[in-house]
Amino acid sequence: MQQTLLPQDAGERCLTPVRSNKAQKIMELKTKEKAIAAMSGGVDSSVAAYLALQQGYDCIGVTLKLYGGEGNTCCSLNDTEDARSVAFKLGIPFYAFNFQLEFDEKIIKKFVRSYECGETPNPCIDCNRFMKFGKLFERAQELDYDYIVTGHYAKIEKHSDRFLLRKPADSDKDQTYVLYAMTQEQLAHTLFPLADLQKSQVREIAESLGFVNAKKPDSQDICFVPSGDYGSFLEHYSGKTYLPGNFTDKNGNIIGKHKGITKYTIGQRKGLGLSSSEPMYVVQKCPETNSIILGASRDLFRKSLEAEDINLIAADSIPCPMRVKAKIRYGRGEADATVEQIAEDRIHLKFDEPQRAITPGQAVVLYDGDYVLGGGTIK
Repeated sequence: MQQTLLPQDAGERCLTPVRSNKAQKIMELKTKEKAIAAMSGGVDSSVAAYLALQQGYDCIGVTLKLYGGEGNTCCSLNDTEDARSVAFKLGIPFYAFNFQLEFDEKIIKKFVRSYECGETPNPCIDCNRFMKFGKLFERAQELDYDYIVTGHYAKIEKHSDRFLLRKPADSDKDQTYVLYAMTQEQLAHTLFPLADLQKSQVREIAESLGFVNAKKPDSQDICFVPSGDYGSFLEHYSGKTYLPGNFTDKNGNIIGKHKGITKYTIGQRKGLGLSSSEPMYVVQKCPETNSIILGASRDLFRKSLEAEDINLIAADSIPCPMRVKAKIRYGRGEADATVEQIAEDRIHLKFDEPQRAITPGQAVVLYDGDYVLGGGTIK
């Protein structure tokens, strides 16, 4: 029988929404449990708030003010007004919590430091970790609210004495990758009402209710870099000029000049400004020498990685090497691998087949079937 970290009854039943034994006792004392619906202004969080109301929760709507940008990003003034409009239609109180200082410290500054260290960070994972299920969770506890409601596509189940994170019904919208850092306490006090819905059904619900954002497209950009020009943002934010340096081949031979190490990421081909007999790709960034190693596509493949700052959901630790499915980018498929926990906060993965462009700073997330075992940050 294949080794697993999952409780024996995992997969046998789905509890949506999930309530701990403590929460069940609270239900006996209260007319309704209270929930904070995190409303980004998008259609998913709006429908999630509606469904939480339908399930009997006493809800307020909250938008997080994280960044002072305007335009078509995930936390603009337009989004706040869309969220306010939906809350008014639902007849629930609406508030905006200003977490800009915390967002700057935990997300933007980390984003800048990571690029300066030669990594390619994922600020959306950090935003979920430190803002939505960090700062907002703390605020909910301070205000004596029982749950946070979000529009993420994921499932929470309770099996034995453990809360598990599971893939949703809509596999195309699966967001478990960006939620791997959730703790047991956070999972116990979070509701994902969209767990069993398809995106098309969510839009149908929004249209039937006359929500202003029913046909609103999903946000694709990082809210603080809506242009997608990371290099320019980093220089503007930090006030630094990231100096040009050398492109080298894997033998150390200089083959050109780059425009600053923060402007490139592993696997990049376009925008190198070089001509060669075969396509060249960024294979490695070396901030200590301000150089970038280029190579052919075949040079991007590796069979192993190490990850740190790990969070495990299915168990407290990985006691011995075990077989898993691993995902190294949000849009990438899963690959067969063997994982071993080599320190309290570190894991080693060996893949069955070489993986392309394993990128330091990105997350690796481990799965056992539909369940998230945990994950960490690639070194």
